[in-house]
Parts: sequence; structure tokens; C-alpha cells
Amino acid sequence: MNRTLSWGRRPLFRVRSLCAACAIGVGLMLAAGCESETTKRMGEQGSIFAAFSLPTPAEAARFAVDPYDANKRIVGLALLSNAPFGGDEVYLKVYRMALGAPPAEKPDSDAGVQAVAARALSLHGTGEDALLVLPLLENSDRRVRTDAVRALQRLHNPKAIDGLIKRSSALTEEDVDARAESVTALAQYAEPRVLQALLAALSDDSLVVNRAATYSLTTLTGQTLGDDPRAWLDWLGKTRAPFEKRRQYVYPHFERDRFWYEYIPFIPPPPNEQPGIPAGMNPANAAS
Repeated sequence: MNRTLSWGRRPLFRVRSLCAACAIGVGLMLAAGCESETTKRMGEQGSIFAAFSLPTPAEAARFAVDPYDANKRIVGLALLSNAPFGGDEVYLKVYRMALGAPPAEKPDSDAGVQAVAARALSLHGTGEDALLVLPLLENSDRRVRTDAVRALQRLHNPKAIDGLIKRSSALTEEDVDARAESVTALAQYAEPRVLQALLAALSDDSLVVNRAATYSLTTLTGQTLGDDPRAWLDWLGKTRAPFEKRRQYVYPHFERDRFWYEYIPFIPPPPNEQPGIPAGMNPANAAS
């Protein structure tokens, strides 16, 4: 499955285009003073504008497996995963190796590389790749945990439920974004323990988490009872089939109107996505 890269709370996602990723990578490499293909081109062409030309696929592939520079690996993985060929098996192997899949003996030593690899797998991977992402839920960096949860919104695997429930609770996750994204991801799973976790999230101190819980409860049950835990508890006490009217779960996706300058010829349109179901989820079981 080939899914466009987007990240963030629904529907306000942060999207990095291929050009943006390239520019970031050039800045990182220049700041580090490293000799790269980009800096070589600048020297050969005698112009700083050469820095803004996209690396070739071969260069991006070399960046992705550079053993000495984590910044290059981050840029390479981002470039490959956003390319039309980013879902090819040879590149899937690179993303998986960054998270410790054989023949790698362990995950990449840099947490940022692991996070970008998780994003790449959320775009091109399978439900089984969720198992590679799960360890990132325990990372000490809140940004890595949040990226991992967002990846799991697009990779369906029941083995992720316990980890998502843990990250949905303020007792075990201090970061609001990580909690809210976890609550959103739980809407994939029609299980009583998930309902209990979502009911608890309705009492979270953060309104963002409360709203995510309401959204997920409505997706799982088809009921529109707002954010009052008592109303949900009362309804659950009266029903024997809470998932009978379950709605279709779709992962959070990016969509916005064009800015004025995007109507100018040759200016690319916004990188809007089509909604979709996670990799590994059977469409027949996605909703009642």
C-alpha cells in the first residue's frame, strides 16, 4: 500500500514534501560541514542554488544506509519513503532494518532514524510491521513515542492494543499529543478493554484527549453521546452489543484548501490525501 506522508492531530497534520525534506537535509549536512554529493555539486557549479536540486535516487539510497551520519540516514529514509518507488521491497527492507529486522542485529542507534523508519513503514508496510514499531512506544523521547503512535494509526495489528492503551493514559504517558494520538488509534479495535480505556480518556485533564476519546467512542459504537463519561457508562450498561453500529475507521489524513499562490501555473497543489483504512485491517471487518 502506498500512502502519502502526513503527521499530526486530525485534521491538522504537518506534511513534509520531498523538496522540504531535501532542503532540511541540505541544511543539516551543511551545518555539520560534511562533504556530500550536494556540497560537491555546489562547488562544481559555483552556485548555492545547486544545494536545492534533489538528490538522485541513488544518492538518497546511500544516505539512508550511511553508517557514520544519522542526519544523512534520516534524510535518505524520508526521501525514499516519499518517492513513487518508496514501497518497493528493497526499500521496505531498509526501513525494517532501521528498526532491527534481520539482517540487522539491532535497531538503528539514533532514535530519530527509528522514528522516520516507522513513518516510512506506515506509508508502505503491512500490519506485521506494527511489531517493529511497538518498541518505540517505550522510547524516552516523547516525539519518538508520538511518531510511533501515529504510525500505528495506519498499521493494524491487535498486538498493538496493550501498548496503545498504556500510551493513552495520563498515568503512564505524560505527553498530551502521544495520549491523544493513541486514543485515536484505538478506534480501530472493537474490544471491551478498548472501550474502558476510552472511557477513562474522557476524564483526562486535556480537552484534546477528551475530544479524541469522543471521536473514537463514536467510531466504535455509532453513538453520539458527547464527552460526558456518565452518559457513556449509562448507555453501555443498557446495551448487549456495543459495537453493533460500529462506523468505518479511517486513519487521520491531511486535507486543506489551496492557498492563493497554489492557483499559479506550475505551483504544485496541496499534498492532500484520500482517507483510507490501515494496512492489515480487513475491510470486511472494519465496520459493522
